[in-house]
Amino acid sequence: MPPITLYFLQASRCIRTAWLLEELGLEYELKFSERENQKAPEQFKLNSGNPLGKFPTLKDGKLIITESGNISDEPAQRVKVRQWVHAAEATFALHALAILYARWNIKDAPEGTVEAAEKTMSANVHNDMSWLETELSLSTGQFLCGEYVTAADIMMQFSADFIIARELGIKGKEYPNTNKWLEACKNTDGYRRAVQRTGHRL
Repeated sequence: MPPITLYFLQASRCIRTAWLLEELGLEYELKFSERENQKAPEQFKLNSGNPLGKFPTLKDGKLIITESGNISDEPAQRVKVRQWVHAAEATFALHALAILYARWNIKDAPEGTVEAAEKTMSANVHNDMSWLETELSLSTGQFLCGEYVTAADIMMQFSADFIIARELGIKGKEYPNTNKWLEACKNTDGYRRAVQRTGHRL
């Protein structure tokens, strides 16, 4: 098989792809970069071959694959797994990033503006995290779809971990099932190998 190369940008969704490759036991070359001014360095973007310069980017021979959900997806997956694969970005990350971008970009607004905006947007994050809490309580195992890691966990782990680590719309709320699940994810051999190899941190 052609060699696989993972272009990994620090503090990003790239950990999903590294974890997936480790779980599958696939050999891959790691191309790693820290951010410069919160962005990917221009040369790193060019080297990846991704026209949008977004990460993760995976090269398999001449094939370039982008978007962590696309990389994790496969036709044989169950509907429930696919639901979480897409919810990770289209729901959880979407709602949380709106709050993060407000913090970053509303600089000169009157005092209290950012806080008021965040309070309004937090309702979506609360709903998302409550859904995750409930689904985890109904799981037959320690992961989202049972006893074993699936693409659902690989995609959702980063989104949930990011929301909690940055306190994006969850002030005053506790999510015990989610915290227990995040710990289970981080204790898998595949995740540990991915973090050790890539140096991932939030």
